[in-house]
Amino acid sequence: MTERNLLIDPCWSAKDLGEPLPSRPHAVSVALPRWEDVIAYEEKVPACINSLKAIYPRFGFNPFVAEVARKSLEFHGESNKSSWPYPNRASALSAQEYCLRKNSDCFSKIEDFLGVSCLIIDQKNTSSAKAFWQHTGLGLSSREAAIALGKEKKPLTSDGDYAREELIKRLANIYNCDKCLIRLHRSGMAALTTIISAINCIKGTSSTLQIGFPYVDVLKLPQIIFQGSDLIIKTKLNHIKEELDKKNPAALIIEIPSNPLLQCVDLISISKLAKEKNIPVIVDDTIGSSLNVHLTPYADVIFSSLTKSFAGRGDILAGSTVISPYSKWKKEIAEIIPKVALSTLSDSDAIELELTSRDVKDRLKRLNQSCLKLKEKLETKKEISKVLHPQYCKNFNSLLKKGGGYGCLLSFELKGGIEESKRVYDSLRVNKGPSLGTNFTLVCPYVQLAHFKELKWAESCGVSEHLLRVSVGLENEDELWSRFNSVI
Repeated sequence: MTERNLLIDPCWSAKDLGEPLPSRPHAVSVALPRWEDVIAYEEKVPACINSLKAIYPRFGFNPFVAEVARKSLEFHGESNKSSWPYPNRASALSAQEYCLRKNSDCFSKIEDFLGVSCLIIDQKNTSSAKAFWQHTGLGLSSREAAIALGKEKKPLTSDGDYAREELIKRLANIYNCDKCLIRLHRSGMAALTTIISAINCIKGTSSTLQIGFPYVDVLKLPQIIFQGSDLIIKTKLNHIKEELDKKNPAALIIEIPSNPLLQCVDLISISKLAKEKNIPVIVDDTIGSSLNVHLTPYADVIFSSLTKSFAGRGDILAGSTVISPYSKWKKEIAEIIPKVALSTLSDSDAIELELTSRDVKDRLKRLNQSCLKLKEKLETKKEISKVLHPQYCKNFNSLLKKGGGYGCLLSFELKGGIEESKRVYDSLRVNKGPSLGTNFTLVCPYVQLAHFKELKWAESCGVSEHLLRVSVGLENEDELWSRFNSVI
């Protein structure tokens, strides 16, 4: 596959539908260049779905994973079932147990194929298998699938061990903590799955509490896979205190800042309140990045999707957990996480992540700067009703490190409503698809992708269906602005 230079030749027009972003075999995003493509994708229109050469790995199967799944069914003579490949038997068993909890009468079995553990399940219960795959992020990676199929070479275990050690050193430097407090995972959601499992061992199996409108799966994982999760949209401290007294959750889950509204709650005050009530605080720093913000004094555990700006390249799925050195549960969590973690980052994915994250500090500074400049220019456009970005958020600024910035993400709304958003989206000469943190700019109508079946609910939470989310990349800043300016 010849790699397309997405900085100067973006996938933005109708002919680019379904192109992998980036043009690599393990791409985690896919081009949805027109608004109608986004709707067709959500409605599972065959012409759109059949055009996709890639997909975000938790939302569907990379072609390599799809091939493993298909061949496993053929090998075991189960063509009328679905197959869900996992890296080991423990992960597949966890998926099977979930499906049996949802329906004790479902047909399911775990079969080994090419060294992969496949959960094979009847069509009636495939939706449960899909939910577990999507929300937990524990599935087989595309690199593992390619190796199983003999299409890519298996790396030396020693090379994988070295890469993981280097990555943990890199993260320890960012978070200013001991290496023993850090663990790598196969996705950001796998990291959160592990944290919730660990907290349940300490606090018991009660529901969690999400503060502020969150990224879709950060909310759905505890709601669907675990014991439930409540959502607080009103983030004033007195309201949060009332909810904590009423619900006594197992943990609080907070994004810094939130996706896609880029808002930031008063983490410092909430942390103090949670400590008084003996409730752990879990923080997602994927967007804000702990290169920019100082979170360990206020969180008990921090998780991150390393797929995003840490990797940058857009073709590696990975995650991390960092236990705060200040947490009262530090020792307990550190002991439990290895026991409940079902897998780790694979050798092949770790090797690629180590390579592509070597420049993360310098690259993130550039992303911070480019995003801020685009935000300031968008604010000058009378056609835009609001630009969402954490620059003037007092709560975010209270966490800012010296020399830190605001990340690569912004969102905006147009005065013309959904029809104007459609026009601008279709006309923008930038890459368009899901995910964020890539070296190339990515735009998407986020709410249409994340909340297509619950648009009214999202609107009731203050999240507009015509909001456009922008992950700013490393394009020339003047060139990038000209692309936006020419269509707004």
